[in-house]
Amino acid sequence: MAVLIDNPIGSPLLRLINERRLLELIQQLRSVSRAGLTRASGMTAPTVSKAVDSLLKRGLLEESDPIDQALGRPGRLVRLASESATVLGVVIDLGNCCVVASGLDGNVTEANTERFETPDTYASLLDNLEAHCRRLMAAATGTIRGACVSVPGVVNERLQEIVFSPNLHLLNSRNPARDLEKRLGIHCVLLHETSTLCLSERMYGNAKGLRDFAMLDVSTGFGLGVMSGGHLLSGHSGMAGELGHLTADPNGIRCGCGNRGCFETLATDSALVRLVAEQLGRPTTLQEVADLIRNRSSQCEAAVNVVSEYLAIGIAAVINLYNPTSLFVHGKLLVDSEDRFAMVLERVRQRTLTPSLADCTIVPNTSSKRQGAIAGIIHHLVNTWAPSVR
Repeated sequence: MAVLIDNPIGSPLLRLINERRLLELIQQLRSVSRAGLTRASGMTAPTVSKAVDSLLKRGLLEESDPIDQALGRPGRLVRLASESATVLGVVIDLGNCCVVASGLDGNVTEANTERFETPDTYASLLDNLEAHCRRLMAAATGTIRGACVSVPGVVNERLQEIVFSPNLHLLNSRNPARDLEKRLGIHCVLLHETSTLCLSERMYGNAKGLRDFAMLDVSTGFGLGVMSGGHLLSGHSGMAGELGHLTADPNGIRCGCGNRGCFETLATDSALVRLVAEQLGRPTTLQEVADLIRNRSSQCEAAVNVVSEYLAIGIAAVINLYNPTSLFVHGKLLVDSEDRFAMVLERVRQRTLTPSLADCTIVPNTSSKRQGAIAGIIHHLVNTWAPSVR
């Protein structure tokens, strides 16, 4: 339902709330005339015009001529600034990192993405991130508005640091966003990777318009992000959603967190690669396991069955606990394989409360971690512009 906030007194706070509402609408509509914004927002035309002028002046929006100008004099279109503003997304992950530049439209391309192997030390990681960020900043045509650093591990928002990263210990007790901000001189924010995936799916993927959904990342770790009532569920210190470190097998292998048999060691792409390597009696890679699964090799069937069972239990736990309208699953080996994912979903049906499952759609996500990092900084810019009234 549209939010109508017209105020004859012209309160600065209400003006900012109107501007935020229009920013969110333009995110959804991509490119729209002022008349279209008036219809979509429920605000009066003068209110929309003043808000758009303010956002244009501050460099958050751009204007363009409509493609079809044959009939009369159609109004100019407004869009999020894609040429006059630039944001950076930084993804730190086990094995590889990447830095990407984008306009506020969130358009991510390979041409504006740089990748490198994750170094062994934190100092080297920062040096690499700074160098890649500076290259992209030098090539940017728009004003640099900020960066989001997407990270694995437990992020404590009160302490503003990664208190523990089970799979990448060099991040323990660190805040790479704060350290990059000092080096680059631009505002940087720190977000957990599942939070950025949630934001990306809501801005650019199949979660548009959804206020209650969950995102389960089963790639390297087993991370959960939950959008509840249109807001990310964070808990007291921002550490909610650490489902990956619940014990699923008390006699299982040692996890990076120090405990045994966590979901992270049993229900992820990494777990499947490890189990297949044990079965083969030699090291293997994610791509080799993906090829074995695609070719239905008997060499991976036992491992696939084990991981599918634990993944189904984890998915069932999310649905029973959070009752989302949709659950998006981010992964490769079992998620990208249509028949394997169908097998997982069949097991989910055996493990989930029937009424909760009936309310929920379970699908692979369509966003990526680098898109998520961009979504994270855009969300931050909009969120700090004005409070939400929804």
